[in-house]
Amino acid sequence: MTAHGDRRGRTAPLLDDVRGLSAAEVAERVAAGRTNDIPVRASRSVGQIIRGNLLTRINAMIAVLFAIIAVIGPVQDGLFALVIVFNTLIGIVQELRAKRTLDRLAIVNAARPRVLRDGAAAEVTPQEIVLDDVIELVQGEQVVVDGDVVSATALEIDESLLTGESDPVVKRPGDRVMSGSFVVAGSGRFRATKVGRAAYAARLAEEASRFSLVHSELRSGVNRILKFITWALFPVGGLLIFSQLVLGGHVTIDGTAAPGGQVSGPFADALRGMVAALVSMVPEGLVLLISIAFAVGVVRLGRRNCLVQELPAIEGLARVDIVCTDKTGTLTENGMRFTGIRDLGGGTGPAGGDAPAAVLAALAAADTSPNASMAAIAEAAGPAPEGWEPVAVAAFSSARKWSGASLATPAGERHWVLGAADVLAPGTPEAAEAERIGAQGHRVLLLARADGRVDAPGAPGALAPVSLVVLDQRVRTDAAPTLDYFADQGVEVKIVSGDNAAAVGAVGREVRLPGADSPTDARALPEDPGAFADEVEKATVFGRVSPERKRDMVTGLRGRGHTVAMTGDGVNDVLALKESDIGVAMGSGSAASRSVAQIVLLDDRFASLPAVVAEGRRVIGNIERVANLFLTKTVYSMTMATIVGVLAVAYPFFPRHATLINAVTFGIPSFFLALAPNNERARPGFVGRTLRLAVPAGLISGLAAVTTYLLVLDGAPAPALTDRTAVVVTLCATTLWVLLLVAKPYVWWKVVMVGGMVGLLLTAMLTPVGQAFFALDISDPAKLTTALVVAGVAATLITIVRICDDLIVRRIRERREREESTAAEHGAGV
Repeated sequence: MTAHGDRRGRTAPLLDDVRGLSAAEVAERVAAGRTNDIPVRASRSVGQIIRGNLLTRINAMIAVLFAIIAVIGPVQDGLFALVIVFNTLIGIVQELRAKRTLDRLAIVNAARPRVLRDGAAAEVTPQEIVLDDVIELVQGEQVVVDGDVVSATALEIDESLLTGESDPVVKRPGDRVMSGSFVVAGSGRFRATKVGRAAYAARLAEEASRFSLVHSELRSGVNRILKFITWALFPVGGLLIFSQLVLGGHVTIDGTAAPGGQVSGPFADALRGMVAALVSMVPEGLVLLISIAFAVGVVRLGRRNCLVQELPAIEGLARVDIVCTDKTGTLTENGMRFTGIRDLGGGTGPAGGDAPAAVLAALAAADTSPNASMAAIAEAAGPAPEGWEPVAVAAFSSARKWSGASLATPAGERHWVLGAADVLAPGTPEAAEAERIGAQGHRVLLLARADGRVDAPGAPGALAPVSLVVLDQRVRTDAAPTLDYFADQGVEVKIVSGDNAAAVGAVGREVRLPGADSPTDARALPEDPGAFADEVEKATVFGRVSPERKRDMVTGLRGRGHTVAMTGDGVNDVLALKESDIGVAMGSGSAASRSVAQIVLLDDRFASLPAVVAEGRRVIGNIERVANLFLTKTVYSMTMATIVGVLAVAYPFFPRHATLINAVTFGIPSFFLALAPNNERARPGFVGRTLRLAVPAGLISGLAAVTTYLLVLDGAPAPALTDRTAVVVTLCATTLWVLLLVAKPYVWWKVVMVGGMVGLLLTAMLTPVGQAFFALDISDPAKLTTALVVAGVAATLITIVRICDDLIVRRIRERREREESTAAEHGAGV
């Protein structure tokens, strides 16, 4: 079928007589495999989840160490492997729960393109599209497969996500459209020519709707630490073996310390000491707890109808300090209400002929993909007058800020446009009146007569203002409390809208947003990127913001070191959503906005955003706490192993001792801490901040353990069980103190948790079963006293280091704030 025009030059919608594919033709193509067969997953498959939790760097380390113990015995020294088994199972179960939540929400969020089959339009999933299907396009829809346009009514496609070119492309019959692009204006239909992996976006990425990935400082930082630990295992393990076998640190385990069936001798004893040291060096639960925290976060947000399309987005939310939000559909409700028409006396012809109400009805009838404003006008205006036919249409776009139609009427051809008064008639009394009305919180559109066709080059040309159309937009009842929450949490909110700045300011004042009394017209912002970023950083309410300007605002704020979340629901928000650190889209918004966002609020509730941000803070804050614990364990293990290796004495622990210490001081508490409430906003520098506590605490703990060991050993050739037990007491007491420091602020359940860990430790030390199983002996009070005194000194030193670190950080922060304040005052003075 080919395109043709009528006698007025109008491009007709050519598919009115096309029935699309028949059911038999669809079945034939499905049988031939000519379907859009790209798998769409919101999460990893079951197999990937199992492999991802089982085949890890940590598990490989532990498996090698367990294999050594499995050969030389005894079985108690291999208990650390059970911890890994349980950790892996918990990780798999939690991620499977998260997968079910994601998959369920992804189905709700999935695009539902409309295809023409047997003469009727029907919604299908993207996977149900077949080759040669005729697919409808309306504003806000994303192109799901490649194809050729077969009809178009003022159709404009944005291909910036694929080509980087931000200007919309006008599409006419015969033009090509690519999957991954989206409709910014008009409507049309296209025939699918490439589906599945042959489509353009599919060749760019297997998941065609995702064009950017969220950076995870948390995971990248932990991976760097794990790589260092992996390489450190070899020299530390080698030093221990060499010192005990070559330098004379030979030991023999007595029969009470190890049941029968084990391999004895210097080499086996050296291997046990090495395993005990290396097991404590491995932060076996850290990676697991990161995965669990993310997975639990996904499930919790899923219960609030929030779809997390990229897991690290939860981490990014914790770092957000600026939220840029659209107005319409976010702070205000999606629907609008027609309020009335203000006549400007622009000459509407004979009474009953070109009356504004009749013109509005005709414009609404000519709009094939009405936005919220036009839908409200259509509902109030009723049907178009008889004999009025559109001969040219200009669809609304966020870039133009107006739409229009050329109408054939009994009185002749008329050309009408409807749009922003300050765009169509800048500097006129009509624009001033529109701004006055808009300052009361209304949306105001100018109806004007044009002197030429609306689709002609240079349209709309000279205009004669006729009327102002007033629409009412209702502010969401939960918008103000949501903004109050962000203010309390130190998160700045900026409204960026395409509406008139005065109208946006009125909404800002209604929701009690600071700075709303001085709204900024984005068209007046400087072109220089530096000056532009300065103005954007200072102001809070912006009107007349084009899609490209929204993107530039986000870019400028990020360039100033801010972590920016962008919320929106329309195609005009897509570029900014993609550029932001975290894009948040509304579930009822355009398919294009949902496809590029990392988080989708399926219930359209802006009030859900605080819960989303709070969940991100909980995850990242708790993981930082847990990382402090695990890395303290790694550091004290490396310290002890190095000193023991240099001194050429037997390692003071059996592997079962390390298992007991790790479980009661870090392992079990970390699970509770990882899932606890936490509202503190995360800051960059996770690795450095974690090491500032973990390194000194680990060094002091390791030195305290070695000090106790040397004091109670007192030059003996081999340690007795009482010596080993004393070292266990010192290390448990010291690291439990670190746990108390990390667990602040204290609440009742944290006190119960620490008390429970102390109870478990005392049970192992005081009961005959515990003593026999863990090879402990508390029969020497002098050694236990020495252990507790050394632990007390170590705890005091750790506390002093922590206090000094807090003071230094506070002073640095205060100095930076003073410098920033001075710079801001200097800039204001200039």
